[in-house]
Amino acid sequence: MPDPQDLLQPTIVFDGKPSSPAKNNRAPDVSQAQVGFVAGTGPRFADETAGLLRTRLTALASVLSAVFALAFVGNLFTGAPLVWLRAAILAVLVGSLVWLRSGQKLKLGWLRGIEAAAFGAVVAQLALMMLVQTARHAAAGDAASAIAAEQSYMTAWCVLLLTYGVFLPNTWRRGAAVLIPVACLPYLLIAIQRWWSPEVDAALAQNHATAPIPLTFVAAAVAVFGTHVINAARREAYKARQFGQYKLGERLGGGGMGDVFRAEHMLLKRPCAIKTIRPERETDAGTLAQFEKEVKTTARLTHWNTVEIFDYGYTNDGTFYYVMELLPGMSLEDLVEKHGPLPPERVIFLLVQVCDALREAHSIGLVHRDIKPANIFASQRGGLWDVAKLLDFGLVKERKTSAADGTTSTSAFSGTPLYMAPEQAQKYDEVDARSDIYAIGGVAYFLLTAQPPFTGPSVLAIMNAHATHPVVPPSTINPAIRADLDQIIVRCLAKRPEDRFSDVVELADALKSCQSAQLWSTAKANAWWRQVGHAPRPLPRE
Repeated sequence: MPDPQDLLQPTIVFDGKPSSPAKNNRAPDVSQAQVGFVAGTGPRFADETAGLLRTRLTALASVLSAVFALAFVGNLFTGAPLVWLRAAILAVLVGSLVWLRSGQKLKLGWLRGIEAAAFGAVVAQLALMMLVQTARHAAAGDAASAIAAEQSYMTAWCVLLLTYGVFLPNTWRRGAAVLIPVACLPYLLIAIQRWWSPEVDAALAQNHATAPIPLTFVAAAVAVFGTHVINAARREAYKARQFGQYKLGERLGGGGMGDVFRAEHMLLKRPCAIKTIRPERETDAGTLAQFEKEVKTTARLTHWNTVEIFDYGYTNDGTFYYVMELLPGMSLEDLVEKHGPLPPERVIFLLVQVCDALREAHSIGLVHRDIKPANIFASQRGGLWDVAKLLDFGLVKERKTSAADGTTSTSAFSGTPLYMAPEQAQKYDEVDARSDIYAIGGVAYFLLTAQPPFTGPSVLAIMNAHATHPVVPPSTINPAIRADLDQIIVRCLAKRPEDRFSDVVELADALKSCQSAQLWSTAKANAWWRQVGHAPRPLPRE
C-alpha cells in the first residue's frame, strides 16, 4: 500500500480537453498596476532582446567601422590586393552603423539581418587577411612566417568566436548554429588553399605541432556555453522585472497548477504571495483557462476566511500570475504532519471558519470541489492566530456555466481522491454544496486522526472505497473525540448527499453545539503558536 501522505497531493484526471480554451494569451503591460485579465498585446522577452541587440550592434559597428576605415586607408598606400573587397566590407559596416543610429524602429528580424551582415563582414575580412598573409609568406619561401601567420589568425578566429558568444544576445541553439560553422571555416579555407597552392602546402607541412582538438572548436564550445549562461540569467532577470511593481522572493511551494513565491510590493513595501503558472505548462490552453477561472472566482469572494486577491494579470512575457495575501502559518496538512492530530476543540474552531467562508461561496452558486487539508491555511491575521483561510478555487463549479468562462464541461473529473465525494467522480458537473460538506468531513477526519477516511493502492480503489465502504468512526482511532463530533463527521461522510447536512450553515451550527466547541480560543491559539516558535509579531510603531 502506498504512503497515504503521497496520496494527499492533488490528482487531476482528464479524459477530454476544454472545447473553448481562451484564445488570447498575449500579454498587456502590467507595470502600471493594471488589474484583471485584459486582452491586448505588449512587449515580450524578444523586445528586450531586440533593444539589447541594437545597443550592442551599434557599439560593435562603431568600433569596427573605425578600425576597418584606418586599415583600408593603410591598404591603399601599401598596395594590398582585393581593395574592392575591402571597400565592400567597410561599406557594409558603415551602412549598418548608419541604419542602427537612424532612430528608425527596427524589429528583431531586421536586427538579426544587420548582425549577420556585420559579423559576416568581419569573418570575410579575417578570412581574406589569413589567406593573403599565409600565401605571401609561403611564396617568399618563409615557412616559419607562414606557419606563424596561420596560428596567429587561428587565435584571432577564437577571439572572434568568444566575442560573438559573450557580446551578442542569443539562445544557445542559435549561438551553436552560428558559431560551429564559423569554427569550421578557417580549417576549411586552409585546406582549400593548401590544395590550390603547392607553396602553401609545402610551407605549412613543416608545422609538426598539432593540437588534439582544433582551437576554434574549443572556443566555439566555450562561447555557446557562455551564451546559454548569459541568456538564462537575462531571462530570469527579465521575468523578475515583469511582475509590475512586485519583487519576487523565494519559492514557497506549488500545487497542481502553479508555483507560489514570496513577493513584496515595491512601493507599499507590503509582503504578498504570487502564484504563477509553471513554465512547462504555459502552453497548455486548458490549464491557462482553469488558472484564469480560479483567479476570477476567488476575487469575487470577500469573506475574511477566504484568501484575499490583491492583483492579477499577465506578465510581459505572457506568464499568468496573481497576487494574494501572504499568510504566516502553515496549511492544515503541514500542521498535522509536523505536530500530529489536533485536539477536537481546535478542529471545530478551524472548521467553523471554513464553513463561514464556504457560506459566501455557496450563496453565489460556487462549489469548491477541492477542499482538503493542503487547501486550508491556519494563519495569523490582525494579530490573531488560527485564522482559517480557504485557498485554491481552481476547480470551482458555478451553478450556471457562463459562455464567457472560456471552458465547457467534459465528462472528466478533477479533485483529490482522498477527500472527494462519491458523486464527484460519477457526476462531476452535477455536484452541489453537499460535496464540499463531504470533503469537510474528510478533512476533519484527517485532522483528528492524521489519516484520511479512506485509503487504497490506487486512485480507483480510493474512489471505490468512498462509494461503497462504510466509514470507520474517527473515535475508534482517537478516543479523545466525543460522540457528538464523531456523529457529525460520520454524517458529513454519508454516501448519499441527502443524508448529509443540507448546507454549511447547518454544519457550522452543529459544530458550535459540540461539547468541545468552547474549549479553544484565539488566546489558546496564540499561546500554541508562540510555543512552537511563531509568536505573533507586534505592529510597528510610527
